[in-house]
Amino acid sequence: MPADEPSGFLPASGPRVFAHRGLALDAPENTLLAFLKALSAGATHIETDVHASLDGVAVVSHDPGLVHLTGRNVLIEQLTMAELRRINLGTGQGFVSLLEALQAFPQARFNIDVKVEGAAEPTARAVLEARATERVLITSFSERARAKTVRLLPGVATSPSARVFATAVLANKLRLRRVTRRVLRRYSAVQVPEQVRMLRIVTPRFVSAMHDAGVEVHVWTVNAELDMARLLDWGVDGLVTDRTDLAVSVVARRG
Repeated sequence: MPADEPSGFLPASGPRVFAHRGLALDAPENTLLAFLKALSAGATHIETDVHASLDGVAVVSHDPGLVHLTGRNVLIEQLTMAELRRINLGTGQGFVSLLEALQAFPQARFNIDVKVEGAAEPTARAVLEARATERVLITSFSERARAKTVRLLPGVATSPSARVFATAVLANKLRLRRVTRRVLRRYSAVQVPEQVRMLRIVTPRFVSAMHDAGVEVHVWTVNAELDMARLLDWGVDGLVTDRTDLAVSVVARRG
């Protein structure tokens, strides 16, 4: 979706608070309970991740395997959705499909990171079945995964993969405004860390340049209130955070 077209995913009002994997203070990440807690705390968007199960279902999970969450050395792609649902992640929560998450929260906006190319078609099927194209954004570090998913969801909002974004950053540093706009013309937002190792990405000038190119700037993962306030002062449009509760408070205090 071109950045200058209206998007149900990015309504006029802001700033935006993206709940990174939900609000997982006392709920397992990327579960229905974590999403519910985030939305109840005032998140404007849910940020989540998708892999594919053995039987081709889009599964909500950041990691490709279960080691981090359960200690089991097995991959999501090696289990069926039925098998994944039976795994206890804590507080009565288990793995859910993307379709289940979209249907459980029919008014919520979802920022979906397609982790692998094999999850592209399952993700698109889930979004179409839930009739949720207007309230999701598709992104991925992999340009192949992102592009394949977006092709299957005409009109969906999207943000650039790392490769495309790097091209835009280079053009911006060289002050090639037309090139920057051309690279970003099909995107609604750039979603970036504040810095990568010693390389600072987000600055007031960068935010201004991205706005000039017609895209929003969403920064991840911002958990300290002082950082949130500073980034909002710079004109950042969205905060991707593990602490929805803090971010909502910071935004509220700013009126």
